[in-house]
Amino acid sequence: MHARCRYTGAELFFAHDDEGRGARIRRERQAKAVCATCPVQRECHTPAITVGEPYGVWGGTSEADQRWHDPDSPPRRTTTRNG
Repeated sequence: MHARCRYTGAELFFAHDDEGRGARIRRERQAKAVCATCPVQRECHTPAITVGEPYGVWGGTSEADQRWHDPDSPPRRTTTRNG
């Protein structure tokens, strides 16, 4: 199996220095959408939570999500306004 982000640029998963709040929210939603159907989502998510990865979207969780997430629970599925 391969990660859905394999050929996606890292800029989708990590904040830019001059990124505003709205741009961050949009970018994180796009990154989470890539993660939502990824076959290795748990394998990406669990180590990031375990080591306390401070930056980026990992396995469908953003930096803010990771600060409040229980490492033993599965990644949360995100929903959009359209679904």
